[in-house]
Amino acid sequence: MFKVYHRIHQIVGNVIMVQADDVAYGELARVTSRRGESLAEVIRLERGRVYLQVFAGSRGIATDAKVRFLGKPLQVPFTENLLGRAFTGSGVPRDHGPELEEEMIDIGGPSVNPAKRVIPSRMVRTGIPMIDIFNTLVESQKLPIFSSAGEPYNPLLARIALQAEVDVIVLGGMGLKYDDYLYFRDALDEQGALTRSVLYVHTAADPTVECLLVPDVSLAVAERFALEGKRVLVLLTDMTNFSDALKEIAITMEQIPSTRGYPGDLYSQLARRYEKAVDFEGAGSVTILAVTTMPGDDVTHPVPDNTGYITEGQFYLKNGRIEPFGSLSRLKQQVNSKTREDHRTVMDSMIQLYAQYKEVLEKQAMGFRLSDWDRKLLKYGGRFENEMMDLTVNLPLEKALDLGWEIMSDCFDSEETGIPTSMIEKFWPGRRSV
Repeated sequence: MFKVYHRIHQIVGNVIMVQADDVAYGELARVTSRRGESLAEVIRLERGRVYLQVFAGSRGIATDAKVRFLGKPLQVPFTENLLGRAFTGSGVPRDHGPELEEEMIDIGGPSVNPAKRVIPSRMVRTGIPMIDIFNTLVESQKLPIFSSAGEPYNPLLARIALQAEVDVIVLGGMGLKYDDYLYFRDALDEQGALTRSVLYVHTAADPTVECLLVPDVSLAVAERFALEGKRVLVLLTDMTNFSDALKEIAITMEQIPSTRGYPGDLYSQLARRYEKAVDFEGAGSVTILAVTTMPGDDVTHPVPDNTGYITEGQFYLKNGRIEPFGSLSRLKQQVNSKTREDHRTVMDSMIQLYAQYKEVLEKQAMGFRLSDWDRKLLKYGGRFENEMMDLTVNLPLEKALDLGWEIMSDCFDSEETGIPTSMIEKFWPGRRSV
């Protein structure tokens, strides 16, 4: 039997408090008031006091509202029919399609035991040279995209969703503008990728509480697809909005704040989600790419700062490009020796030359006289930025590697690059061995 309580003792923000017994943390309740019904989740238990966050917000809820505990945590449906659909953070259809109730699964469960995980060993191709060549995305990896406001991080995620060689895309949007939601939906639909995608979207107009549900719902569904043998890519945007929602709830609950008002368990809250990335032995995998916006382009802000300790590198988006020096994939060495034998050579050589190009730009800005070598580097840097770093460039890995050789051969003599002779003889344009 469901337990029903008819008196609310406290309402603060979107959190209500009732006196109740035998209630579990994370348990779901239904709050009925004059304005209608809403689900709520138990977020704190304290000496018979039960605090619940109301998904639809507490506006219109009076102290005589009815609270009925359902004896179970929040669940969402899992079925192949999810593909091609869009839902809110709590799993309610956003696309006006039918509700799904086939197989209900719990959200927010524990991550997989590290001892049971398979060592990452497979590349996820994206068609973006700055990822595929220089910071390869590896299956079951967890990587954030660090970005300042105004950078095209959502278009970048959409491109990855369209081009990544995976079976299923799960998009979790937090605090999105409605136009951004429509952009994702339409871009996936136009390119035929919506049929392998499922969207869980919280918009800026939705209750803040629902923002907290998006990562857990997205990752629970992704995990089930992976257990059925699917290679799943989870795209989350924006984890800073998720963290701000955590902060708002923590302030409402009068928790002792940490740096810049964020809750003291921010690291644990982020890690709990990122650690869902996994490669299952004998089944599929979950790979996570999550946007983390940096207020004021400050990488020491608590959200990116904590994220950096959890994840296996980062993509750093700046000036509309993935910056090679700020970006890092700590697992790329697991796969880039298996792609093509010149992969590491092209990667190392082009980045070294680009670093020298950056030094030449500083010399030029200070008015120093440039040498012939400096002018070669300027030509190289321009081609590298326009033909490889530009996010509109779309090339398979092999063609991108060939383009790298072409750019270097157009700007330098082979002996100027420091590339081993064996690689020069095999791959340098005009000297390729047959």
